[in-house]
Amino acid sequence: MTTKFDELLRGFHAYLASVDDALVGDAVVRIGWDMPARALEPHPLACLRHLDRAAELAPPDAKPLVRLLAEQCYELHWGQTYSEGDFGKAFIDNYGWLEMFGTRGHFVNEEVAAGLLILGPGIVYPDHHHVAEEIYIPLTGGTEWRMGEGGFRKREAGEVVHHASNVNHAMRTGKEPLLALYIWRGGPLAQKSTITGTATQGRN
Repeated sequence: MTTKFDELLRGFHAYLASVDDALVGDAVVRIGWDMPARALEPHPLACLRHLDRAAELAPPDAKPLVRLLAEQCYELHWGQTYSEGDFGKAFIDNYGWLEMFGTRGHFVNEEVAAGLLILGPGIVYPDHHHVAEEIYIPLTGGTEWRMGEGGFRKREAGEVVHHASNVNHAMRTGKEPLLALYIWRGGPLAQKSTITGTATQGRN
């Protein structure tokens, strides 16, 4: 069945296939890209206001995907793991994720989940971990990432960030928003994440 989001899935696949990285390449070839669609109602969030800026900041190889995402964003089902009571209104108004495919996404996949994360400027995403291995590719640069016991390190757009199973990681944005592509595999795809010692439903 053809859906209005097939082009977005093709763009997602095409961008991942263009990334020159062994870990990403292994993930791409293991994904069965002929996935059935799942009917989801649109669920826009306040963080979508950052997508136009993300499209300006994205490197040339990611711009087609980000522009397509920006065009269709209000028709997609965006999610949030946390509430205003967890991290405050500023965080919630600048945070959201889209599961492109997975156990809850626009396309059905029981083996791997992938999608996109948005964080607005000036946001700290605190340490969290989960069983599943996670591969991030920021599509905008300048965000600082921390993993394990290390300090924060600035990552560029297109740089692959790998979080092994159950390794703590955190992010903080500066003056610009973050748009990052993620892949989850090798663990429960809707498992509870642990945030600073508290189990919280969902991921990202």
